[in-house]
Amino acid sequence: MRKLDLLSAEEAGQVQEVSSLSEQVKAVMDLLAGKGSYASQSLQTYIETTNSQLYLHITVYGRRYPMVQKHLESLQNRYGTGMELGQLERLTNLLLVEGLTDIQQKEHDVMQIEATKGMRNVAKKIPLEKLFLPLSKVSIPPRISVTVGVAGIGKSTLVKLFVCMWAKGEVNKDIIFVLPLTFRELNTYEKLSAERLIRSAFPHITEPSFISNGTARILLILDGLDEFKTPLDFSNTVVCTDPKKEIQVDSLITNIIRGNLFREASIWVTSRPTAASQIPGGLVDRMTEIRGFGAVEIKDFLDQMFLENKDLSSQVLGQIKANRSLYTMCTVPAFCWISGSSMGYFLKNSTDQSQEMTTVPKTLSEIYSYYFKMALSSDWQEKQKETPRIEQAINNSKKIIGNLGRLAFYGLLKRKYVFYEQDMKAYGIDLSSLQGSLCSRMLLKEEMQFSTVYYFSHLTLQEFLAATYYYASAKRAIFDLFTESGMSWPKFGFLNHFKNAVQRSLQSEDGQLDIFVRFLSGLLSPQVNKLLSGWLLLKDEHNSFRSHVISFLQSCLNTDYVISSRTVNVMQCLYEVQHMELAKTVEEAMKNESLAGMLTPVNCSALAYLLQVSDVCMEETNLSNCLTYNICKSLLSQLLFCSNLRLDNNKFKDNVMELLGSVLSVKDCQIQKMSLAENQISNKGAKALARSLMVNRSLMVLDLRSNAIGPTGAKALADALKINQVLLSLNLQNNVIKEDGAKFLAEALLTNHKLTTLHLQKNSIGPQGAKKIAEALKQNGNLRELILQSNSISNAGVTALTGALRSNRGLISLNLRENSISQEGAPEIANALRANCTLRNLDLAANLLYDEGVKAIALAMRENQTLMSLHLQWNFIQSKAAKALAQALHSNTSLTSLDLQENAIGDEGMIALAAALKVNTTLTTLCLQVASIGVSGAKALAEALVVNRTLTTLDLRGNSIGVAGAKAMANALKVNRSLRVLNLQENSLGMDGAICIATALTGNHGLTYVNLQGNRIGQSGAKVIADAIRTNSPCCIVEM
Repeated sequence: MRKLDLLSAEEAGQVQEVSSLSEQVKAVMDLLAGKGSYASQSLQTYIETTNSQLYLHITVYGRRYPMVQKHLESLQNRYGTGMELGQLERLTNLLLVEGLTDIQQKEHDVMQIEATKGMRNVAKKIPLEKLFLPLSKVSIPPRISVTVGVAGIGKSTLVKLFVCMWAKGEVNKDIIFVLPLTFRELNTYEKLSAERLIRSAFPHITEPSFISNGTARILLILDGLDEFKTPLDFSNTVVCTDPKKEIQVDSLITNIIRGNLFREASIWVTSRPTAASQIPGGLVDRMTEIRGFGAVEIKDFLDQMFLENKDLSSQVLGQIKANRSLYTMCTVPAFCWISGSSMGYFLKNSTDQSQEMTTVPKTLSEIYSYYFKMALSSDWQEKQKETPRIEQAINNSKKIIGNLGRLAFYGLLKRKYVFYEQDMKAYGIDLSSLQGSLCSRMLLKEEMQFSTVYYFSHLTLQEFLAATYYYASAKRAIFDLFTESGMSWPKFGFLNHFKNAVQRSLQSEDGQLDIFVRFLSGLLSPQVNKLLSGWLLLKDEHNSFRSHVISFLQSCLNTDYVISSRTVNVMQCLYEVQHMELAKTVEEAMKNESLAGMLTPVNCSALAYLLQVSDVCMEETNLSNCLTYNICKSLLSQLLFCSNLRLDNNKFKDNVMELLGSVLSVKDCQIQKMSLAENQISNKGAKALARSLMVNRSLMVLDLRSNAIGPTGAKALADALKINQVLLSLNLQNNVIKEDGAKFLAEALLTNHKLTTLHLQKNSIGPQGAKKIAEALKQNGNLRELILQSNSISNAGVTALTGALRSNRGLISLNLRENSISQEGAPEIANALRANCTLRNLDLAANLLYDEGVKAIALAMRENQTLMSLHLQWNFIQSKAAKALAQALHSNTSLTSLDLQENAIGDEGMIALAAALKVNTTLTTLCLQVASIGVSGAKALAEALVVNRTLTTLDLRGNSIGVAGAKAMANALKVNRSLRVLNLQENSLGMDGAICIATALTGNHGLTYVNLQGNRIGQSGAKVIADAIRTNSPCCIVEM
């Protein structure tokens, strides 16, 4: 503007003081309005040729500014001027997902949370402000975005947050109009045109064609697809491109999503996952998911709930944390509110003497019973109110409870979660009676433009009320309650109605009735009866039904090794009714690792349930030595969500690998560690696993040791590693991959940038295989640990590997134990140690280095300042090598662990090492088992311990230090404060020597473990030592 002389410096400054682009445009237009046609023409020519976005804002805000302004005012009146982030912080970062998983499409929200432990295996996140922007410079903004989340996770809150942020100019300034609509509103229409939809919802938008013809960028929000009364049918919808044509509302929605209407607009749909599956995946450009609470957020949420009572908040959190299932469910904010309120109510009233208030609520039914009782008694934790007496409240509420329960039950059957005034009247609900505490806690009310809607404050509350209605009605009904008209075959007695409900639940494909039947079962538990007797239930009435119900539920588990989510839900029903004998038996067997032979179909159902809820499975799910093909097949849908799965020694063959491969290939898979050690997996099985690794995005550790995988199996795994960018550790120990297998894996290491640990011990890879791996190490900088133990790589192999070490900057740990490396290969190792600055651990045990070889390595250790652990046991080392190592320790400042066991270094070697210990300040572990050390060596070592302040572990097992050596060591221990572990096993100490050591413990407060076994102490000596230790050093463990 300044260059065109359209604005003065002062005017330009006034414009720049305005923060938002829209306000700047308005200011410019106001200034130019009085400058004649030249100014207008010059501006138009400039903006049309230089800045299309500026042109858009000027045309919109210039000609239609009042309409835009009214729209902003309308949104601010509807949603407020802003929202405190606080607990909403998690909504500003959504999970970016690639479509719905199987469980999201098929299962009830609660089952999804329980199975996945409330966490989704998704690495990518997208900030809210980038939700409608391109992901890269070469991509375009998404047209159809879908955000999913289970009931109560915060979908509508997210929409409100976004609209508030947009209205304040904080996000997506390129969007001219944000048009938020809810399916609750759309339910009130039968037919609509695209333009009438805009006029009806936003009457201030006087030019709906401006929206429909794509003049400016528009975001149309459709919130709550799961609440829409009509299923969307994308396959049979008639195409409509006329924005003025009136069509059925469901057809209107499908045409909008397909792009036949509002073609240029961005569309954002929010929904529960199951309902979102109605939209074909090919139409969705971007799918996101709202994450639930993490541990910190649960704590903060409860602190906010009990803001004036932090102690109560801590107690509530402690009780919820103690119940793994409840804690998992609390990742959902709405459930966290219900659970926290119920637990808080219990804890505040647990000092009452009433018997029903003495047991901590554990089941869903108990939680919701407390919530219901709290609502009935108006004892809400937010604020205390004066209320009528409880008995009066019950009498006043019984009718409304029954009617609400009937509304809840038949709404559930019809998948109806939002109700209108006509629905309420149809079920005999007096709208004026909905003002009480009970209704305000159970039922929420929302005033919309043309109607009022009612909905239960959470889906599970609707299911709980539905169960209470069904329970009460089943005792007297003579027809099938699932047929609302009452026209059905006669059905008498509570048990028949209960069986009918469970059978319908088992036949349901999407678990629609799962939580309903859980609550129905829970109403028969003794604890719930105590809580609700006199309220909703008659005292002890459950006694006449409970045993029959338990027998029936257990009969549903005889499924001949066919286990589904419905089967697991039957186990949940048994838990709700407080019958846990079956689950406890199987859980005890899991703890004791004694499941072998006891996994009948019924016990498998219990196991499937425990895989979801048991603390035994929290750190590791150990199903070793107990599974067969059929049992494994039956448990696949549960194994999917075990993060750490151990399936060792099950005699699994290749057909089981096909099954496990199918699990690893599923999008839902959450397995991060899987051990299949000591089975019978051959090349075919390895290929099945390899195919799954090409698509799997969760597995980080795979253990295949001690199987029968050969070169072709190794090739398949190597090909997978070229694609897979998740796996961090692969263990192929004790297979038969041989030289060719090592070659294939080496090729994979050239392109794989994720694998950090590779175990190939006992695979007969030989010198040539080692050479191929060495070539890969010259380029691969990601591998951190490589184990090549027992592969006969010999000097030729070690020469190649050490050559690679000179340039490799990634490897930290290298195991070359038992590889026939002789003293001729040692100089190459030494040269590598001089050049390499990253290797921390080197294992050369059980080779043929002799004194000359170790002397070469010791010389290099004088220069190397990075190696921390060196294993040289079983290398035919004598005193000369020990002296060389001692000289290295005088100057080396990196080595913390030195293992020389099973080498005859003798007293001469020990004396040299002891001299080094007097000056060395880094060595913490010294292993000298069976090293031919006698009295003089022990005395020298004792002198060193008097001054050494860093050694913490000393192993002298299997030497001959005798009584004299023990006395010297004892005197040193009275002074030394750094040593923690001392092993003097089998050292000919006798009773006197052992007593000397024990007596030294009186003044020593550093040792935590001493081993004196195999020293012929005798019973009397053992008693003296035991008494001395008990008195003087009770924290020290002494084995005799």
